[in-house]
Amino acid sequence: MKVAIGYHVQDGAWGGGNRFAKSLAQALVDRGDKVVFDLRDDDIDVLMLTDPRSRSPNISFAAGACLSYLKCRTEAVVVHRINECDERKGTRWMNRRLKLANHAADHTVFIASWLRDLDLWRHGEWSVVLNGGDDTVFRADRNMPWDGREPLRMVTHHWGTSLMKGFDIYQEIDRLLGTETWENRLAFTYVGNLPPGFAFENSRHVAPLDGEALARELSSHHVYVTGSRNEPAGMHHIEGALCGLPLVYRNSGALPEYCDGFGEIFDDLSNFHGALGRMMQCYTEYKAALAGYNHTATRMTAGYLDLIDDLLARRSEIAARRRDRRSLGAAMLNRVPW
Repeated sequence: MKVAIGYHVQDGAWGGGNRFAKSLAQALVDRGDKVVFDLRDDDIDVLMLTDPRSRSPNISFAAGACLSYLKCRTEAVVVHRINECDERKGTRWMNRRLKLANHAADHTVFIASWLRDLDLWRHGEWSVVLNGGDDTVFRADRNMPWDGREPLRMVTHHWGTSLMKGFDIYQEIDRLLGTETWENRLAFTYVGNLPPGFAFENSRHVAPLDGEALARELSSHHVYVTGSRNEPAGMHHIEGALCGLPLVYRNSGALPEYCDGFGEIFDDLSNFHGALGRMMQCYTEYKAALAGYNHTATRMTAGYLDLIDDLLARRSEIAARRRDRRSLGAAMLNRVPW
C-alpha cells in the first residue's frame, strides 16, 4: 500500500501538523507500507489531505490536486484531516476553504469532537481520531514531583505567535511573579516564539525546542499551563502531560476533551488564580492520575492505520458513491491556488 501525506515534513522545532505527519509516516513505514509526500507516483492508494492552502510552504498538495489525481486513479481514496478553524485565530476564511476542500474527501477525520460540530465540512463519512504525542520522547520517568515547598515551576510551549494561544494568561502569570504574594510561590518558563512586541519581565523565555531537548525542558517543571483559546486540539499540552506534568487549562475549544481529569480548568482571568490555588492543593492527586494519560502517538497512528485499512477494503463502494456528490463548481474552485 502507498500513502501520500500532503505535508512537507521539517526537521527541528516545528508545529503540531509536522509532528503528526512524522508520526503517521513512521507508523506506515514500520508496518511495511510506502509513504510519499507528493502526487507524482501513479499508484497511490490513499491521499491524506492535511490543509486546504495550496500555497502554504508546508503543504505539498491540496484539494484541487487530489481531484485531478482521482481522474486518473479512481480507486484511490482521499482522507481529509481537519485540524484548523477560523475560531482558532479569529480569521474569516478558513472554515469556508475547509468546507470547499471537503468536496475532495471520501472520509473526514477530525482531531477533536469540538471541530466536528463547527460549520466547516459537508457532513459525509467521518471519524474522530484524537492527537497523540511521542511517548518514547515525552515521558514521565525523568520528572521530579513538586515537594510542596519550593516554587511551583510552570511551563508552556507554542510554535505559533497568535494572541489566541493564551498570551493574556501568560502575561498574567508574568505579572503575578512580580507581586509579593506569588513571587516565591511560582516560576514560569515560556518555550517558543512570541508575538511581535510581546516581552516577559519576570518569566524565563526559551527559544523553540524540539524532540529530546524540548522533553528535557518540560520535564524540569512541575505543572503545564495552556491558556489557548478555541484550540482545535494541539500537541503542546499533550507533550506536557506525557512528561508527567499536571495541567492547568482553559475551558475552550478541544482542551477539555484532552485534559479532563488531569488538572484544573479555568474560564478566563476571572478564575485563573483559583485554578492555580486548587492545583497547589491537589497536585499529588493529578500527578498520580497521569499514569492513565493515553494520548500517545502509538494510539493515534493506530487509529489512522485502522481507518485506512477499512477505507481500502471499501474502495470500490467509495469510488461509486463519489460520482454522485461532487459538483463541477466545487472542483473548479478547488483548483484555484491560494
